[in-house]
This record gives sequence, C-alpha cells and structure tokens, in this order.
Amino acid sequence: MKVTAGGSPTRGWSVSWNYANGQQVGSAWNATVTSNGTLVTARNVNYNGALAAGASTTFGLLGSWNGSNPAPLVSCTTTS
Repeated sequence: MKVTAGGSPTRGWSVSWNYANGQQVGSAWNATVTSNGTLVTARNVNYNGALAAGASTTFGLLGSWNGSNPAPLVSCTTTS
C-alpha cells in the first residue's frame, strides 16, 4: 500500500480499516500492524514516518480469509 503526505510534511502516519468477514493479517513489512477485533491499524516504523510534503512510502502485508474477501474502507491519519 502507498501512503502519500499531503501539502504538509508528516512526522508519522497510520492507516486503519475493518475486516468484515474474518480476514486476518499474517505478516507485514515497512509498518507495525495491530488488530483489535475487526479493526486493523498499520503505523509507520521509525524509518518511514517522516515524509516531506507530497512524498510517499509503501508498506505491505500478507493476509488470509475464508469465504468472501471484500475490500475494506480505509482511513488515514498523519502526525504533523
């Protein structure tokens, strides 16, 4: 996934979403991923949180599911 800073630099970022059908994150890279029930949150790691205005970074994850696998609605926040 790609995270891009808006018009201002950031000191940190997070991306959150809810899985609806029992999907799970097995592993991730370039982010710290936590789960609380259906809520999953990916946060920057120490080397990719500070982004200049318009700059971007990426993170990835491997997941699993049973049955359907609908795309979740994603929410992003930054720390300036």
